[in-house]
This record gives sequence, structure tokens and C-alpha cells, in this order.
Amino acid sequence: MIARIWRATASHEKAGSYQRHFAATVVPHLKSIAGYEGASLLRRKVDGGVELLAVTLWESMDSIRAFAGADPAIAVVDPEAQAMLTTFDTTVHNYEVAVTDDRRCGGGLRP
Repeated sequence: MIARIWRATASHEKAGSYQRHFAATVVPHLKSIAGYEGASLLRRKVDGGVELLAVTLWESMDSIRAFAGADPAIAVVDPEAQAMLTTFDTTVHNYEVAVTDDRRCGGGLRP
């Protein structure tokens, strides 16, 4: 299991719009990709706005490539989303899930 992590910021006014976009547009698209395992959008207030942290779960790096293209470190941020964000990372971090107690991820120690 791979966790793909991406960070952005938005104004207080546009953070809710991005959250709705993530739920209504991004997640349904991700669900159509083989190997997609789930997503969470985290948010916290920061000076001048809201920090957003997207965490998506994937079966493998190959499933991430089916979404992101040949370079799995490149962020996929559509123009509609970009218009809602103050800043956003153009790259992502992909981590192997080493330990989880989330039953959806199989739980326990991963080899």
C-alpha cells in the first residue's frame, strides 16, 4: 500500500470550495482508477488561510502511475482546483505504508 501526500493552501473563503471540489470531482475520478484504495482531505487554520493536506491510498506505484503518469512524484492539480488555491505543491511524496491499524488497509505490519 502506498500513501500519496500533497499539500496546498487556500484562503478561508476558498477552502470550503476546494473541499467540495475534492469530494465532488477528485474522489469520483480517483474511484475510477484501478488500485485506488481511498482518500482523506485534512485541513487546519494557518496564518492567512487554511492548509490542506490530501492523502490518497494506492495499491502500488503502478496504480499511481495510472493516475499521475510516468513520473509518480508529479502532482496532478486541475485548473479548476488551481483557481481555488493560494499555493500548491507541484510534487507529491509517496510513502510505503509500513504499519497501520486501519482495517481497510489490511492492518498490522507490512513486509
